[in-house]
Amino acid sequence: MDTTSDPVFSVRGLWKVFGPKAGQIPGDTRWAGLTTEEIRARTGCTAAVRDVSFDIGKGEVFVVMGLSGSGKSTLVRCLTRLIEPTAGSLAIDGEDVLAMDPSQLRELRRHRAAMVFQHFGLLPHRTVLDNVAYGLQIQGVSRAGRRARALEVIEKVGLTGLEDRRPDQLSGGQQQRVGLARALAADPEVLLFDEPFSALDPLIRRDMQEEVIRLHREEGRTMVFITHDLAEALKLGDRIALMRDGAVVQLGTPEEIVTRPADDYVREFVRDVPREQVVTVARAMRPARPEETGAGAALAPDATVAEGITAVARDGVPARVMAGDRLLGVVDQAALLAVVAGLEPCAADAGVVTA
Repeated sequence: MDTTSDPVFSVRGLWKVFGPKAGQIPGDTRWAGLTTEEIRARTGCTAAVRDVSFDIGKGEVFVVMGLSGSGKSTLVRCLTRLIEPTAGSLAIDGEDVLAMDPSQLRELRRHRAAMVFQHFGLLPHRTVLDNVAYGLQIQGVSRAGRRARALEVIEKVGLTGLEDRRPDQLSGGQQQRVGLARALAADPEVLLFDEPFSALDPLIRRDMQEEVIRLHREEGRTMVFITHDLAEALKLGDRIALMRDGAVVQLGTPEEIVTRPADDYVREFVRDVPREQVVTVARAMRPARPEETGAGAALAPDATVAEGITAVARDGVPARVMAGDRLLGVVDQAALLAVVAGLEPCAADAGVVTA
């Protein structure tokens, strides 16, 4: 992802409050320490999103996760004003979303930020090809143009050969691929996924997760992904915004959230996560000795500790951590196992890189 340029989405102090006199809740310090239930009991209002701020970088997979009722779906719907925010600021590519008129909002939703929903919303009487091309038809693209584009994205999501089938002739995973292809057809800058795989069985869900990873690797498209599943968030996200009670309780990389939880709630949330599947070898790295510079497997700095353990066990020597042709350091069995156990030796003692 590109963290050096201007963000795609910039959110500051965003609130969404439902109920009478909702506009009086944001900024009122009387409610700062209260839960959503306590605010509702005292005011009759539901603070679904509470003073949320973040930026989303170009090419980033930004995951918003939390349990049911945490506010994650409401938050992401606010990004394109499918739900109107109560207070705060919101911009896409520096343009004020809250100032957009209905025509500009239609342009935003059709061309710049496309949503992929949990419920596919496919048109049952139309073929796969026609479902994928439907958004382009609404946009006034010629029949030949929308057919060519639809065929292109159908191939991209692995549905070649199914163009003439109707939704009831497809599996759940295939239907979700049609929904993904329909969103991709408009070539949006950002894809917004609203728990798209939660209704799928585990094997199909895993396949669709891999499909998202593949598409992101090939296209580098900015993605915002809503999920209640921690494993899914850790697998997909460059960064994760973990929500509770309408607020973001921690924002960070998967590694940061697992190794440095912000509070007891996050700590309990990640308690059973296998650290070796999330923590990278950079955390266990030490300077290479002269005899280690040319031996051992080569790993990228963002390779997981699990990958490092496999490489070291297979070769019987420390693995090299490489950035292209440059040797950054090595990882050995002792340091890798210390990371798994949560025993983080300091850099002065072991040459461990923690950033």
